Amino acid sequence: MTFFDFPLPPLPRGAHQRKTWDQPAGSSLALLLAQISRERAGPTVMIARDTHAARNLEDELRVFAGDLPVLHFPDWETLPYDLFAPHPEIVSQRIATLYRLPAVQRGLLVVPVATLMQRLAPRSHIAGFGLSLTRGQRFDLAAEQRRLESSGYRHVPQVNESGDFAVRGALIDIFPMGANEPYRVELLDEDIDSIRSFDPETQRSLHQVDIVELLPAREFPLTEEATKSFRERLRERFPIDVRRCPLYQDLKQGVSPAGIEYYLPLFFERTETLFDYLAGDALFVLGEGALEAAEHFWAQTGERYDQRAHDIERPILPPAELYLPPQSLREHLNNVLRIDLATSDINVPAYDPRAADTGTRAAPDLRGDHLHGAFSQRLRGFLDDSKDCVLIAADSA
Repeated sequence: MTFFDFPLPPLPRGAHQRKTWDQPAGSSLALLLAQISRERAGPTVMIARDTHAARNLEDELRVFAGDLPVLHFPDWETLPYDLFAPHPEIVSQRIATLYRLPAVQRGLLVVPVATLMQRLAPRSHIAGFGLSLTRGQRFDLAAEQRRLESSGYRHVPQVNESGDFAVRGALIDIFPMGANEPYRVELLDEDIDSIRSFDPETQRSLHQVDIVELLPAREFPLTEEATKSFRERLRERFPIDVRRCPLYQDLKQGVSPAGIEYYLPLFFERTETLFDYLAGDALFVLGEGALEAAEHFWAQTGERYDQRAHDIERPILPPAELYLPPQSLREHLNNVLRIDLATSDINVPAYDPRAADTGTRAAPDLRGDHLHGAFSQRLRGFLDDSKDCVLIAADSA
């Protein structure tokens, strides 16, 4: 469904042809992003200064986006080097989005700048640890149970949240990462006889399905080979006494220690970032204050590192191994299609689509009194009436 169509100012056509637009007021930013995403191929990525701004914009986008997908990639909601794990629902949503991103042809993604800076598991981990369950498929219960555990799923008495699985005789209950509901798989000998969703509160079966996609339960592998490689890299990097290092001992015993997410680079030969997961035709829109927020986050992370770097029983990785430094972030942004949003007090005439393209022109006036019909009534509730909402587009220097 399209709420309102209007001609857009020129968009960047190459990585080195950056555009600068005025920061739109109120919910008109969401309207503009939705319109951009409709009119071009490739995902549109909005970089917000913090999690609060990202959440508010994402909520507004779901109103204006119509049938365009609005992807959600949440922050872990932990501070760097914290000794507790992100909530399973957060991890589930992150893995589901990472799995979808490489194939997204058109859609919207909003991320806080600190999340964009985060180093991630390589795409091969997210894509390679998936598993499909289909009715009639051969299913070796013991082997698949080991595979689920190595993918990070938790073997529990009763399934309640994402990443749980339970085995009861010829039944296996599992709550796949990225799924909205858990599933009950019933076996007949060594074949899958039926797959049904069920209510985790009542444990009652619901509707039948033919196939279930299982994504990895963690952003890092927990196979015997992966944890062995982790321990070897840990010993190479730090002069630890393995007998007194709880991180080493937990992984040796097959336990995932709290805060293991901040050692993710030790699981892989190399890490990637969201830039790697997104196609080359992705358009990045840099929100006002985002780069300043990146500098602030980097400084805070450095302070937390300095406070914790001297613990010989739990050594930590330097910030540059966990996040893109601000300078590296700028270099990545300089190599992608990009629009910068900035505050401007310049008054310009409204954009006239009949005018010649001189390279600098104003975007449509999105104030409520210039709109019409049912759409105007809906939009007025979001717009800030105290400001003129005029968008300006211009080539940057």
